[in-house]
Amino acid sequence: MKIEQICELMAPIGRDAVAAAEVLARADASRKNAALRAAAAALRARQAEILAANARAVRAGEAAGLSGAMLDRLRLDPSRIEAMAAGVEQVAALPDPIGTVLAEWVRPNGLRIQRVRVPLGVIGIIYESRPNVTCDAGALCLKSGNAAILRGGSESHHSSTAIHASLVHGLCAADLPGACIQLVPTTDRAAVGYMLSGMTDSIDVIVPRGGKSLVARVQQEARVPVIGHLEGNCHVYVDRAADLGMARAIVLNAKLRRTGICGAAETLLVDEDCVATHLAPIVRDLLDAGCEVRGDATVQAVDARVRPATEDDWYTEYLDAVISAKVVTGVDAAIAHIAKYGSAHTESIVTDDPVAAERFLARVDSAIVLHNASTQFADGGEFGMGAEIGISTDRFHARGPVGVEQLTSYKYVVRGRGQLRP
Repeated sequence: MKIEQICELMAPIGRDAVAAAEVLARADASRKNAALRAAAAALRARQAEILAANARAVRAGEAAGLSGAMLDRLRLDPSRIEAMAAGVEQVAALPDPIGTVLAEWVRPNGLRIQRVRVPLGVIGIIYESRPNVTCDAGALCLKSGNAAILRGGSESHHSSTAIHASLVHGLCAADLPGACIQLVPTTDRAAVGYMLSGMTDSIDVIVPRGGKSLVARVQQEARVPVIGHLEGNCHVYVDRAADLGMARAIVLNAKLRRTGICGAAETLLVDEDCVATHLAPIVRDLLDAGCEVRGDATVQAVDARVRPATEDDWYTEYLDAVISAKVVTGVDAAIAHIAKYGSAHTESIVTDDPVAAERFLARVDSAIVLHNASTQFADGGEFGMGAEIGISTDRFHARGPVGVEQLTSYKYVVRGRGQLRP
């Protein structure tokens, strides 16, 4: 499409979103929750329609040669649709953040000051092959009083369109504008560029969710604030005091439960003091499960199937059944490795030593740090947020799972009795 056509398509979407955001910001919790519950019911009622659209998308993805990890992100089944519907209901059950008084104090001159939570306005979400993001993003924006402009990937367009219809059904059922949640109706990449630089009068925040190239483009081109992460190079460190059975189970789950998600472990670090007891069982578990292991010399000595790791491997987010593995000299060396090579996303320590655990949790500067748990818990739903738009590795505004509260800002409300400043 020519830029003039993109402008003609997107400009009304922006105007409608701004108008809808004004209505939504004034909507009470009961209306927003009614819309969410109706949307969840519509997702269940329209399951066959959504699955048919998704099957079409998966066939197209297979024909285009998408990787197994990408196809897994794209694919829906009844259990995933039910998980989406349940997530929407969980968002509805959350306390309404809008209007919450975050702090309150009285000045010596009698002025009463409150810091009150408010919506951000219009949020643009740009994502790739995960159709469930359509549902999660729409629900979270609705609950937090924000209008949403969703631009999914070409691979997921059919699935996203079917899911979006359920969200609009929920809005209409609660007498809210359908424009509260809009789906960009074209897969033309020029629409992404227009959202990033041509809609500063309507979009307040952009949230990218996808691969490194997409997020890098958004961060480079966006003329509005961006909430997002570039990549998820996540680590599991097995300490000398780790329970072997627990370590084996956590590493397998962290790497292989779903290899294509940003919370999947990409690097295994093992304390040199437990190499004799822990390294071989964990590495062989991974290899036997079909995971390629790329290791340093000590790891390679464990099994002939281990491939040598290069310097680039320590930086790599594989999003596949591949993991790099290294032996380190204790918790401080693990922390140093993560600081050098990590992406500040999610890291886990496996240990029964509370001192080592607290040192790791305090000194690792990532958005999420875990003790004796899989990195795959890096998820807003697992955090009790109902859903998430993504995991932010930013150090300002929002960090970690971006849920309802993270999609808000605040303003100061000041009440006086005629005070004048001297």
